[in-house]
Amino acid sequence: MKVGIRLPQTGKQAKLENIIYLVEAAEEIGFDSLWVLERLLWPTSPLTKYPPSPTGEFPPDWQNVLDPLELLSFVAAKTTKIFLGTSVIDMLFHNPIILAKRFATLDLLSNGRTLAGLGIGWSKDEFLVSNIPLVERGSRADEFLELLKLIWTEDTIEFKGRFYNVPFCKIGPKPLQKPFIPLLLGGSNPNTFSRMAKYATGWIGVVRNNLDQLENTLDILKVKVIEAKRDPDEFELIVIVYPNLQKLDTDKGRRLAFTGAIEQIGSDIEKLKKMGIAHIILNFNRSQIEDDIKAIIEASNQILIYSK
Repeated sequence: MKVGIRLPQTGKQAKLENIIYLVEAAEEIGFDSLWVLERLLWPTSPLTKYPPSPTGEFPPDWQNVLDPLELLSFVAAKTTKIFLGTSVIDMLFHNPIILAKRFATLDLLSNGRTLAGLGIGWSKDEFLVSNIPLVERGSRADEFLELLKLIWTEDTIEFKGRFYNVPFCKIGPKPLQKPFIPLLLGGSNPNTFSRMAKYATGWIGVVRNNLDQLENTLDILKVKVIEAKRDPDEFELIVIVYPNLQKLDTDKGRRLAFTGAIEQIGSDIEKLKKMGIAHIILNFNRSQIEDDIKAIIEASNQILIYSK
């Protein structure tokens, strides 16, 4: 199993010294990947409630978010081996040609270490400021992904769609990775799974409180991949997990996933392996050590042992 870490990109932890410390430590220890997210704004009265929050309020650290691809370009210059991923960039808030060029540029500058994780967005506030309608976002995303792959793979392209139009032209640079940058999609409903099965090389999911729902989700996703006449074993499964190291939790019936002693978190990782998860992303935001970069590296190093 591969193991990645989310970069200190948000809130009080988003400081140059924290980024450099975590990046250098992660590559030296031998982690597989570093990850960023994208948030455009922090609405004071959100039109769309944040699902994991009881109040619907966005996480406080999202008030300060470094740009994802700018940050990964900086990290590319500080590293030589570790992969650099987005989990995720909401594609519909971007022009497909510009986003394709930015990812391709990152892939060239990182010597082929880019992982393009994309989503279709869910916040009405972010759709509003992007001047993109929330309706038909699925159909718009299908066109976006088709166009993105054309830009990355074809020497000359022409595209005529409902939402995007490109005259007969050449667009460069092309990514170093062939045939294109690994394309990962986030999301959890069956319509999104059909899109993943058609266009993506893998899925980025989220594990929060329990693993039971994850098994059901993976079963549905596998069916969609097979329906698309693809091999499920070649479709990469990646999940974001939120470790919260605490004293040994002896209440086996009520323990939340990835909460408790390191041994208990290790047992959760073993369960993910059995489900076929190939790559986990450690995110310590919302944990007791979220602003302590050295503690995050120490905890991640302990967790890394259980991935082998």
